[in-house]
Amino acid sequence: MGTKTGIWIDTKKAVIVHISGNSQKITSLESNIESRERVEGESKQFGRFRDQYLNPEKGKQNRRLHQAREFFKDLIPHINRSENVVIFGPAQMKFELEKIIKNDNKLSSKLVGVESADSMTDNQVAAWVRGYFM
Repeated sequence: MGTKTGIWIDTKKAVIVHISGNSQKITSLESNIESRERVEGESKQFGRFRDQYLNPEKGKQNRRLHQAREFFKDLIPHINRSENVVIFGPAQMKFELEKIIKNDNKLSSKLVGVESADSMTDNQVAAWVRGYFM
């Protein structure tokens, strides 16, 4: 019997539950994605550089995208050693992770579902995963 994995994910962290037979292992990963960055001296929505106005939004989006990619890179080894994977959570991060998994030929066959779920404790996540696969 192979390992079945459930990943509860939002922008702050991911809780990974590996179930193999009667044993389970719960792992938690922090995302390190900045939700709101405040730059020292920031007071306007734009910066002025001579006669040009520079909007910092593009830089913030790029930084968030890079941080999310690093977070997903940390999650992939947990998916590699699993037979079946289900992703669930309250935020849009589950759909971003789904895209990454579907673009990888080795991982796409392991994905069995993407579900919406509320915020949960680690024990509730483990119970949800056991209920999903049983």
